[in-house]
Amino acid sequence: MTNYNTDNQDISKKDNKSQNDFYRQEAYIRAQKKVKKIIGFYWHLASYVIVNIFLILMIGRANGNFWSFGNFLTPIFWGIGLFFHFFSVFGPDFMFGKNWEQRKIKEFMDNDKKNWQ
Repeated sequence: MTNYNTDNQDISKKDNKSQNDFYRQEAYIRAQKKVKKIIGFYWHLASYVIVNIFLILMIGRANGNFWSFGNFLTPIFWGIGLFFHFFSVFGPDFMFGKNWEQRKIKEFMDNDKKNWQ
């Protein structure tokens, strides 16, 4: 005689295990992509620093006027692009944190509560 309840429980345990494995694998892939984005940003930052130091020194020497605005155009515009790259990798959570809005609301409510008591 076959016990269908234990067979179903064994199948559901296997399904849960395979689902957990799937979620774990998905989380690993997402983390791996995030790490690759961060590495890409740091390579972009390193190349920005190295190339722009070289350009500023070479253009400044050639012109004779190191502090002219034209010497700094490449770093300025590339820096804008670098900022957007930073923002795309780290996002707004970097500056404010995940629950910044809720924390601020609670802080203001607590301050109001103190003022009205």
